[in-house]
Amino acid sequence: MTAVVHDVLLRTVRRVGTSGAPCDVHVVDGRVVTIAPAGTLDPAGADTEVVETDGAWLGPGLVDHHVHFDQWALVRRRVDVSACDSAESTAALLADVARTGVADRVLVGHGYRDGLWPRPARRELLDQAAPGLPVVVISGDLHAVWCNALALAHFSQAVGRPLSAGEDGVLREQDAFDVTGALSNVADDVLDGYVADAVDAASARGVTRVVDLEMVFGLDRWTRRVRAGTDGLRVGSGVYPGELDAVIARGLRTGDVVDGTRGLVRMGPFKVITDGSLGTRTAANADGTGVLTWSFEELVPMVRRAVAAGLTPAVHAIGDRANTVALDVFEAVGARGTIEHAQLLDTADVERFARLGVAASVQPEHAMDDRDIADRHWAGRTDRAFVFASLDRAGARLLLGSDAPVAPLDPWVSMAAAVGRDRDGREPWHPEERLSALTAWRGSTDGRVAVAVGDVADLVLLEADPLAPRTASSALRGMRVLATAIAGRFTHREL
Repeated sequence: MTAVVHDVLLRTVRRVGTSGAPCDVHVVDGRVVTIAPAGTLDPAGADTEVVETDGAWLGPGLVDHHVHFDQWALVRRRVDVSACDSAESTAALLADVARTGVADRVLVGHGYRDGLWPRPARRELLDQAAPGLPVVVISGDLHAVWCNALALAHFSQAVGRPLSAGEDGVLREQDAFDVTGALSNVADDVLDGYVADAVDAASARGVTRVVDLEMVFGLDRWTRRVRAGTDGLRVGSGVYPGELDAVIARGLRTGDVVDGTRGLVRMGPFKVITDGSLGTRTAANADGTGVLTWSFEELVPMVRRAVAAGLTPAVHAIGDRANTVALDVFEAVGARGTIEHAQLLDTADVERFARLGVAASVQPEHAMDDRDIADRHWAGRTDRAFVFASLDRAGARLLLGSDAPVAPLDPWVSMAAAVGRDRDGREPWHPEERLSALTAWRGSTDGRVAVAVGDVADLVLLEADPLAPRTASSALRGMRVLATAIAGRFTHREL
């Protein structure tokens, strides 16, 4: 377990969100107690750890407001097919992997995006790619899995019911979630090891807290991990409808701290999925396309019950119809919370976020991943897609995240996409919806801008000022993180 440091003096830092005048910052027992001009603070005692920063930029620790952490940890060990531009090239890549030998009983790829493929997925391509081996390819948005015949049979047995796919071999929505859930069923010690590595990687990018919306309730898993020494993140663990009764029976409320975790593990929100996704073409839209998972009449009593039990709602909505329904539910229940994704909005709904006190929990890199898919499948409507600046102008609170593994668990990627609406040298997509660097920063720091006396010392030290005028989105993507700390305890350090 990482040693706890109770007394740290950071020398010659420049604080993000200020004039940048060099200062010294003293942290005691996890809080910032003094900020003074550089060179004026001396160590309080022999146990003070003095860190010379040479003018590094100090900011609040970063937050990813939407991750699927177990999936992110597992994906880092699966075959990345995201660069494949067709069903045939995806199958060919997996065939190459199969020929080199597969250690597991199932060959798993991740990251296919078929919205622009010239020909659709076909089950026989995967049958031919790895004869005698179950093959599963998980879509980049997690809402579909492409299987060969052996995988369909294998996972029908694993989930305890028949899984039926057509000639394409693709399972969507709940069937897909059941397969990814079964794939996550690995030994605790193995998965915990994968998670520990992923926690270290997140810390190296300045992340101090995540909201984990893994589809199987993870509070007890995170408690076990922290007590065993995986203590590099604060985690809020959400719950879905299938386990809502169990959480209510335990008396857990959003924000409750789990004993024995040093404040690192808390009960998260109540997550409910109202529709599918853009990439899988199952987002519920006003034109009648897509899938509405729950009706308004079903959602209202469910959300009301969760709110009455002290749980904050986090409602997944991608399509414009789903977002309207989600806002209607918040209005009917009289609750505040978040809409997760908020990708396509009816213009009349934009102002409702602020009026109802509903935060937009958005993942800006999705706009970069899906811009071409949106141009095809939401043609004529993309002026209403990923409308970050419109939401900001309307007074809505914006929370930034990754939806990892759908996008990398890296807040600099999210901020860059929000600020630039560009990537890979392409022109910005709907540049009128770009956020200011300050707004993107606030969306990644729980609204904090500059480190101040009295703050909990969840901190990040950076090589450059992310709020400097004319900072390019490419510079944000490549931002070097020199150190990360939780309550003054370093979880990543290059100094």
